[in-house]
Amino acid sequence: MKSRHLRVVIPLAVLAFAGVGYVVHTGFGSLSAIGWGSVSLLCPVGALATMLASKTVIPRAVISIVIALVAIVVFGRAFCAWVCPAPLVSKLRTAFKKQDAPGLSKPTGIVAGADEGSEEEKADSEHGCGSESCAACSKCRPSDSRYFILGGTLLSAAVFGFPVFCLICPIGLSFALVFVLINLFGAGDVTWSVVAIPVVLVVEMVFFRKWCSHICPISALMSLVSKFNKTFRPKIDANRCIESRGGECGRCAQVCEVAIDPRHPERGADWSECIKCCACVDACPGKAITMPALPLRSKMEDNEGVLQGEREQ
Repeated sequence: MKSRHLRVVIPLAVLAFAGVGYVVHTGFGSLSAIGWGSVSLLCPVGALATMLASKTVIPRAVISIVIALVAIVVFGRAFCAWVCPAPLVSKLRTAFKKQDAPGLSKPTGIVAGADEGSEEEKADSEHGCGSESCAACSKCRPSDSRYFILGGTLLSAAVFGFPVFCLICPIGLSFALVFVLINLFGAGDVTWSVVAIPVVLVVEMVFFRKWCSHICPISALMSLVSKFNKTFRPKIDANRCIESRGGECGRCAQVCEVAIDPRHPERGADWSECIKCCACVDACPGKAITMPALPLRSKMEDNEGVLQGEREQ
């Protein structure tokens, strides 16, 4: 099963697991945290906002933040590709559109997705970008609006005395929708949430097409912490890479949902944006890309080092 299929199955499985936990009252699956019994893992942004809102240090929130930071250092932004339910909702945007034929150069990721033929996409293509996800790179956006949203999220919590962003967070709303539907069909509990939550989700993920790349404060925090991440990065085998042997390819850069160019990292977004989706691994026609767990030097880096040494001599 390819990564793009697993990235649909796994978030759905997480939502289903939360629903089962909610039904059998295991303690897993509250509207603001996941966990088991008295142990819960809070969203790091939500935990920070909660402490700022209450003006107190909450031990459970501190522990949760530390665990989340360690996980991000080890796995980077993998949560965005493999666990976050928001991209599933965003698929509604392209559910009824005609799909590109296999082999075309246009990326087809779950995070990327400017409307086909839009003026914005045409503008991107003029300087070599293929999707709205390329907004993560510096040539497309001098400043990252996600960081302003992150600052505003924390500031608003301190000012208003409660985590304001949590009311509209698509991640929390996705879990909340599961619980609301369980209550609706299981106990006949009809509330305004049955209508309000789906409407908010649709507005955010369908009409705010750049939520993941321009708005999400959680991805902003992950990108900041991921600057320390060195593991699970794509590595290229020069002996297999078509481009390194004089051919034309660039497929890995074309399919990357966050505009990283694995072959030429200096041309695209920073590695801290990598969501470990393995799209480049699956798309490489030469099967030259792997995703090693440890930050090992690739054969391409070794070869380039040798060439550089020969030039200096």
